[in-house]
Formats: sequence, C-alpha cells, structure tokens
Amino acid sequence: MNDDAVFPRVEIEGPPRERGLQYGRAVPERIAASVALYQGEMLRRGVSVPRQRELAARFVPVIGAFGADYLDEMQGIADGAGVPLEDIVLINARTEMMYGSHDAPEVQSKLVEGCTGAIILPEATRAGRLLHAHNWDWRAECADTSIVLCIRRDNAPDMLTFVEAGGLARHGFNSAGLALTGNFLQSDRDFKAPGAPLGLVRRKMLEAPNMAAALKVLWAQPRACSNNLMLSHSDGEAIDLECAPDEIFWIAPEQGLLVHANHFVSPAARVKLRDTGLATFPDSLYRDRRVRSLLAPHVGHIAREHVTAALFDTFGAPDAVLRSPKPAVFDAISATVATIIMEPASGTMQVARKPYEDPRFSEYRL
Repeated sequence: MNDDAVFPRVEIEGPPRERGLQYGRAVPERIAASVALYQGEMLRRGVSVPRQRELAARFVPVIGAFGADYLDEMQGIADGAGVPLEDIVLINARTEMMYGSHDAPEVQSKLVEGCTGAIILPEATRAGRLLHAHNWDWRAECADTSIVLCIRRDNAPDMLTFVEAGGLARHGFNSAGLALTGNFLQSDRDFKAPGAPLGLVRRKMLEAPNMAAALKVLWAQPRACSNNLMLSHSDGEAIDLECAPDEIFWIAPEQGLLVHANHFVSPAARVKLRDTGLATFPDSLYRDRRVRSLLAPHVGHIAREHVTAALFDTFGAPDAVLRSPKPAVFDAISATVATIIMEPASGTMQVARKPYEDPRFSEYRL
C-alpha cells in the first residue's frame, strides 16, 4: 500500500477462523464504526439493538448452510474485534436486514443505494488490458468505515476486495483474473422469500477459479432481493447479470463496453417484472447513458483517464454519476463513497476516497 493510501489495506491468510481473527484485530475501530453505522440505521427504522441481534441470529443457520467457512471467518472477525457475532452478521447481511425486516416493511420503498459501473474490454483500451470500474454510492460515513482486504488462500485464488470493515467482500478481483462489482436494483419480487446475503454470494463468486464457476455460484443460489452484478475476466470477457431473487437476466458488451447503473435494462426483465427502483433513482436513466457516451468516442484507446472522466461526470448534480453529498431517507447523507478502477491483469486496484472532494487515487496491489 502506498504511504498516502486512503483506506487501510488488511492482508489475511490461513484457515477461516484464523483469517477472521487477523482481520478483526487489524481494524477493530473501523469494524466498531461499521457496527455503529448499521445499528443506527436499524434504530432509525424502529428496530432496537436487542431485536437487531435476534434478527441477525436468524441468518446464522442460513450463512452456515451457504458456507460453514464463512460463519467461522465471521466468528473470528467478531472475536478479533471484540464484538458479538450478530454484529458481524449485521454488516454482512445489512441489505437484507435493513430492507427485509418484518419490523419495518415500509422501508422497502426507501432504498437509497446507487452505483454506476463500467467494464472496458481489452480491444477497447489503449493498453490492451481490461478495465473494470465502479462508483460506489452509499452512506457518506462509509468513507471512514471501509478497507481494502487482501485474502490469501491455499485452495482458491487470492483476492483483493474493497469492503466495509467487518464484511467478507464487496467489489474486487482475484488472482485468476475475475473481477466483480455490484449495483443496486429493486423489483416487485424482492423480500418474498429468504436467501443468502448478497455480500456472501459475491465472496463465493470471487473465490471461483474461472468465469463459468463464478456463474454457477450465482445460478445455484436464490437471493432475497434484486441486485446487479458486473462480472469480467482479464482475458477479455464480461457480462452484466441483472438478478431478481428467483431469476437472472444478462446483458453482453457492445463495442467493447458494458455500462450499468440502477435500473433493469434487459428487454426480458422489463417485460417480466416491475422495476420499483426508478421511482427512487430516475437519474439512473441518464447516468447509464452519460458514462457510455463519454467512453464511446475513445473506444480503441480508452485509458484510465477516460474512465475517470466518465465516472467523475457531474451532469445533474447532486444526482450525477459522481454523487455529491445530499440528504437521504432516515436522516442519512448519500454520496459517492469511492471510485474504484481495477485492472485484474496487472493485479492493481485504484481507489479514490470521496472523489467529489479529492480526485486523487491510491493504488493497491494483489
């Protein structure tokens, strides 16, 4: 990590419980801040801390069934950071708990997580190497609760993931060349049935040795709510996966570009389900187009500066590709927490913290 890096880099290795202990001991303050953030979010939704832990306990067998190693790792994080296991579950299942809780069903209409992502295939770049980029729009406070986590594995690819402290994965890439980012989607099928937390699905996909194995993870696992996943491989493949809880729709790159914001784009999805997120994020319609139109003139010689310019676009501010801070529901402040540009072929991730304030990037290496 560079001396001026803006997010702590944590490296862990060994068996699951030991990895978790290393993680929890490395950044206990940030983990405590993550816990406080989501406990506060739940309190503002009328869910007491004891009730939160009851709800989190319901996810323990779900997580164990999805992957016992994940539960061991989360217990290690909890022990290392000195917090209850349920608090680590809250961080890893925060979408499902915040919006799927029966204690506060009305909040399903008040989702506020944005994001704009782009993948540029090698043939469209100047250097001939795939670029996978993302603006993570969420709670502004997460600029102080996030880390870059490097996971060394004996029986799976190593990975580098940008994640909220205490989480197992969010956006990242692995040593096998796979890269993955996620965007918020919302549909009328959400929270009708339980499913594995989205963060853990991403973690398992990032453990895959190849693209087919990552896709099999996704198809094998029902989810509680919708979300969009952008999956790429450094050898020059990419696909966008619009996931409803019980069905997956896909979009292929065009002219070497794949761009996605926060609305369903697949014609099949638009026919088969109702996109309930556009009422919250109508700006998604132009954010998607803005990024694509800013990149398209440079196809064949796209470099990081072109990707940065597209993701720093301020048309429609504060409801822009680069989201400057604005009030959100339940007294929150929404903003672009970080801009992430990954080049999995070279094993690098560049991250800008609060890019609406400071456009400089720090580089992290796998």
